[in-house]
Amino acid sequence: MIKLAINGFGRIGRLAFRFAHKHKKVQIVAINDLVSTENLAYLLKYDSTHGKFEGEIKVDGDDLIIDGQKVIITKEKDPAALPWKKLGVDYVMEATGRFVKYEDAKKHLDAGAKRVIISAPAKGGEVPTFVVGVNHKNYDPKKDTVVSNASCTTNCLAPITKVLLDNFGIEEGLMTTIHSVTATQPTVDGPSHKDFRAGRSAMINIIPASTGAAKAVA
Repeated sequence: MIKLAINGFGRIGRLAFRFAHKHKKVQIVAINDLVSTENLAYLLKYDSTHGKFEGEIKVDGDDLIIDGQKVIITKEKDPAALPWKKLGVDYVMEATGRFVKYEDAKKHLDAGAKRVIISAPAKGGEVPTFVVGVNHKNYDPKKDTVVSNASCTTNCLAPITKVLLDNFGIEEGLMTTIHSVTATQPTVDGPSHKDFRAGRSAMINIIPASTGAAKAVA
């Protein structure tokens, strides 16, 4: 049985939970998020895109009981202080979007976890990136204890690019990323310090967005 902990229970963390919960060989033992346990339970139960969670969710003090299985809920800002060793955690899904450098993600290892999967593009060049179906065979379990699963854009682009490259070859490429409504793409016009266009309403505009996917695929 693989023991999994999830750090950050936002959109990605909750979807990772839904997927992992279906696997009999995976036990989700802990979730770390600063949001109240009651709110986490509600957000897991009801999803506007993916529908209602089919399992039973109960709040048990500070923790959750999901389909009869207790899931420890912690609210720790420092990954190094998390109880991964005590809980026997094998893998940590790092889904906060904050700890994307090796030295930051490594704090989960310092806390007792065996491996870390970053759900976002890593920064700093020390963390290898793997996309299933593209380069996952390059994964070396002996040395790759912290890995990145790349971005959503890279996971869309890389498989198509590999097929074209393997069968025809690519001399050069051009891509454009368009964001739908997200936590950072607003529904009404507002200020955006990174890119003025990104502050426009996603409901009535098609907005090209900056992305590191092109560099990741190259």
